[in-house]
Amino acid sequence: MELKLAAVAIEKPEAVNFILGQTHFIKSVEDLHEALVSAVPGIKFGLAFNEASGQCLVRWSGTDPAMVDLARRNALALAAGHCFLVFLAEGFYPINVLNAVKLVPEVCRIFCATANPTQVLVAETAQGRGIVGVVDGFPPKGVEGEEDIARRKGLLRRIGYKLG
Repeated sequence: MELKLAAVAIEKPEAVNFILGQTHFIKSVEDLHEALVSAVPGIKFGLAFNEASGQCLVRWSGTDPAMVDLARRNALALAAGHCFLVFLAEGFYPINVLNAVKLVPEVCRIFCATANPTQVLVAETAQGRGIVGVVDGFPPKGVEGEEDIARRKGLLRRIGYKLG
């Protein structure tokens, strides 16, 4: 049996965050949609799910046409069974919805939640394709020093994620 490995880049605008995961049932599309709109009223997103049996279609939903289009295009490019992508419009972040997504009963795992440039490592066999892992962002350039720590803490307070 031949095995091929490939790195598939996620195509998206720089400021857009996304979540990549694995799920196992066609009902996931509706359940993920409900989880997202319940977690953040007014959220703008697009999601796509690669069905791995039956018709093997890219199933989709969302509240923002541009994000839906991104989700569908990236799902087709990955072509990995039972993966899902949620693209969040600018101003919406995984930290606000990730726990709700994880609690959807059909969700098996989350590979990443990021706005970084991302490559998805995909294995292909005669049967199909599956996600092996992700390359999320870039390697470290060093270890943070005292000034870096102060900058990090200041940023978290400035954007409202920490008080004081």
